[in-house]
Amino acid sequence: MAICLPFLSIAQVEQANLLGQWSDDENILMVGWLQSRYNEIWGVAVNDSEVAIIGSTMGAHFIDVTDPNNPTPIQLVEGMAVGTSLVHRDYHDYNGYLYAVADEGSSSGLEIIDLSGLPNSVERVYASNEFIITSHNIFIDEDNARLYSIAGNNSNGNYAVVVLDIQEPANPQFLGQYTNSQMTVNGTHDLYVKDNIAYINGGNSGLRIVDFTDASAPVVIGSLTEYPQSGYNHAGWLDEEGRYYYMLDETHGTDIKALDVCDASDIQVVKTFDAEASASTSIAHNAIVHNNRLYVSYYYEGLQVYDIDDPANPVRIYEYDTYPGADDDFFAGAWGVYPLLPSGNILVSDLQTGLYVFEAIEDDETYNVLADCDLTNDVSATNEIENLSEISIFPQPTNGELNIKFVANEGGKADFVLQDLNGKTVQITVGNSISQGENNFNFNLKNAAAGMYFLTVRGENWSEVMKVVVQ
Repeated sequence: MAICLPFLSIAQVEQANLLGQWSDDENILMVGWLQSRYNEIWGVAVNDSEVAIIGSTMGAHFIDVTDPNNPTPIQLVEGMAVGTSLVHRDYHDYNGYLYAVADEGSSSGLEIIDLSGLPNSVERVYASNEFIITSHNIFIDEDNARLYSIAGNNSNGNYAVVVLDIQEPANPQFLGQYTNSQMTVNGTHDLYVKDNIAYINGGNSGLRIVDFTDASAPVVIGSLTEYPQSGYNHAGWLDEEGRYYYMLDETHGTDIKALDVCDASDIQVVKTFDAEASASTSIAHNAIVHNNRLYVSYYYEGLQVYDIDDPANPVRIYEYDTYPGADDDFFAGAWGVYPLLPSGNILVSDLQTGLYVFEAIEDDETYNVLADCDLTNDVSATNEIENLSEISIFPQPTNGELNIKFVANEGGKADFVLQDLNGKTVQITVGNSISQGENNFNFNLKNAAAGMYFLTVRGENWSEVMKVVVQ
């Protein structure tokens, strides 16, 4: 079997199928300097209904999208703070409740909304600024019943992170408040949390990975402060197997970064990619990973969807431009994206034009990139099983084209990782099919500088390392 592994995959980009829209410009105040009315988007499924929650200057609008062709308003829960200064709101749900915050207003607070009455109504059961007055973003670690608030203030002053216990969903309890210096950043912006591990996007300070297992004493376990096309580190989302973090810098003209975060002490940028827009001012905003798809709200470029079955080579497969105007060195268009409804339908919020509902796209629920971060998958691991034999690699040295032949005792999936002498990942392809018996793979290394490299072939519990010389 011969397989060619190029640097880039090329596929036809399809137009996403728009099913429905909703807006209410007549009754929603506009932010003058931004010419916007709408902000964050979230979604919930309750009582066999699917409901979109879109934020505005007025509060949280609950829209029934069970019939995606006919988005129907259910209720507006007016925010604790409203008005033309309210640019940022954020939402996350847990155990039948929606949690809401805002980044502007002297009394925005934390709101908790009971969703059990949907699709007919909702009820706000908590509204307080005891723990949070303002917050730029929130994230809920559902397995540990913790709410994390970032970049806000309360009666104790400005904070980088506040952590609340929400085991009783309508009765949050304070666990801790932490400063920028404790997070080793100059500022914070957004975060993603899984298994008590927080990936903190720190604006101009880059990325931090922080262990909050002991909420009274968080520990910074990794950082990334210098990386290609760095800008204002805005947001990101971890893939479902916990290995790759997709990071967005909210700086015009910078790419999305695919990071291998398996080893928090040695974060690797494995790929940068963009929306392939003609304008140099293209800018990504928010993203969510679901199975082997990365969904991005890309401001002027609208909705962008990427196939990330190979995290080192994301392929743009769907798009829909929600913004009718030309790209600019400003902020307009798609703000938020939510692809996690049971139907698979995709929700997008546009700053100027409101809610969009797109038809679900084909997905692969068997996504597996050997990404469990078991040490047996690392280049430095000791082989537990001798799976490969009769290995040959040629030509040596190579001026770009490299062929590898081997016999595999067992078939399955394997990653190929090319690293330089300093351990930096230069090229990676993941989830490649290995057949029992003879295999032949071809690589294009023309972008690798002259020198010596190590090429590792790694499976679930085995790995083989080979030297490669590029001339």
